[in-house]
Amino acid sequence: MASGGSKSAAYILLILNLALYFIVTVIAAWAVNHGIQRSREAASVLSLPARIFPIYFPFGNMATGLFVIFSLLAGVVGMGTSLAGLHNVFQWDLPNLNAAAASSLITWALTLLAMGLACKEIDIGWKDSNLRTLEVMTIIVSATQLICTGAIHAGVEDAAWKRNRMVGRV
Repeated sequence: MASGGSKSAAYILLILNLALYFIVTVIAAWAVNHGIQRSREAASVLSLPARIFPIYFPFGNMATGLFVIFSLLAGVVGMGTSLAGLHNVFQWDLPNLNAAAASSLITWALTLLAMGLACKEIDIGWKDSNLRTLEVMTIIVSATQLICTGAIHAGVEDAAWKRNRMVGRV
């Protein structure tokens, strides 16, 4: 089986995802901070239902609030998963690889949710250049997280096959 290839691919992808999730987290945290600072004066001129909407952002469009919050959540969870995944892949045994595979799959699902909101925001239009950067980074990290999840799951299959071969089962 291909344990060396999937192990090195998982390492490289986990390090790449750690950097990408860090960038997503920084941009999303800036957007949340910017939204909190400017929302009072921007929301004061709105009509009553929009003024009490809790996820209003004074820039972007109506999908921006949910997109930024889910991108921030996906970024933080992705950084934690990447750090824990590096440790688990370094061990390269079945229990650690199963933990890395489960957390990687959950992170990918959360990143897909943020990517869906990014696609919705692109579809609605009218956004800042920083939001476009966040959208692009979210879409890229969803693809790299998918490939990383596949590499870790390949390692799980390889470790399970080796364990079953040593026990005598096929």
